Amino acid sequence: MQKYFFVLILNLEGSVEKININEIAKLAGVSRATVSRYLNNGYVSEEKRNIIAKVIEDTGYIPSAQARILRTKKSKLIGVIIPKLDSQSISREILGINEALSKEGYQIILADTFNNEHKELEYLKVLQNNQVDGIILIATVFTKQHKKLLRELSIPVVIVGQYLKGYSCIYNDDYNAAKDITKELIKDNRKNPGYIGVNLDDESAGSGRYNGYIDAIKEYGIDINKNNMKIAKFNMEDGYLKTKELFLENPNIDALFCATDNIAVGAMQYLKECGKKIPEDISIVGFGHTNISKVVEPKLTTVHFHYKTSGIEAANIIMNMIENGDKIIRDIKMGYEIIVQESTN
Repeated sequence: MQKYFFVLILNLEGSVEKININEIAKLAGVSRATVSRYLNNGYVSEEKRNIIAKVIEDTGYIPSAQARILRTKKSKLIGVIIPKLDSQSISREILGINEALSKEGYQIILADTFNNEHKELEYLKVLQNNQVDGIILIATVFTKQHKKLLRELSIPVVIVGQYLKGYSCIYNDDYNAAKDITKELIKDNRKNPGYIGVNLDDESAGSGRYNGYIDAIKEYGIDINKNNMKIAKFNMEDGYLKTKELFLENPNIDALFCATDNIAVGAMQYLKECGKKIPEDISIVGFGHTNISKVVEPKLTTVHFHYKTSGIEAANIIMNMIENGDKIIRDIKMGYEIIVQESTN
């Protein structure tokens, strides 16, 4: 049997249903029907409403999820599909999503794909079949199978981190951010820049940042040298290895664009081992403004994206779709900041 990895983030700290609605009615001195109307936002006198609210607060009573679904046709659950849990950018997006949803009584179910695009497809099917009200997809790629399955879903979907026509999307301006930080990277008369990116099938971190980098160096009159480019995974180890490959092939590189902070930190480790001084011998930049960019020596010049705000926006859009039947497609491109630190002159 196929096993799925889910993490349920509870917004209620350890509370469980210990008593039923009949006991609530007895303790409050009202009928079961009155308690039911209260729970379903029907009319109840202010006096009885206050009494019932006090009993519920004192007992920690939580209405049955199954009963709520039958009454309201809503589970108050949102599925959130993520590419990996151990990412600061993803965790900040999740924080924003959960913060906004929990205020309105929603909970989230996390489905970690471990950067496996096929698991994204599996989870889209699994979540719809498990009575979630909607899905927030923090996507990596969109294959034909992704697009087909998304069209077949009967519940609202909001996409974070990528743009897909026909869907509400919250995504970063990777192209212009890459262009601006590349100019920061090479402004001090750097003539031989190198590039370590990620898979170009990833339209944001991959192709968006690559195209921004290319257009920036063209504006500075620097020739495109494919031998100065490598594709890495999203981790420090691969940043180290790809930088080693790059400098063994071309030791005269004087500036290095890295598509993520983790790649950049791995690159810095290799460069230090080679005796390269940063930024005197080589300037270097990353993306993400992660915690490590602030503590590594020298501190890393990087791009700050508003990940938490992206999560809040996604949550607000999907709640509006669920609660109000909103059909308007919302396309939100988030801003960015260039954080200039010590790894560039």
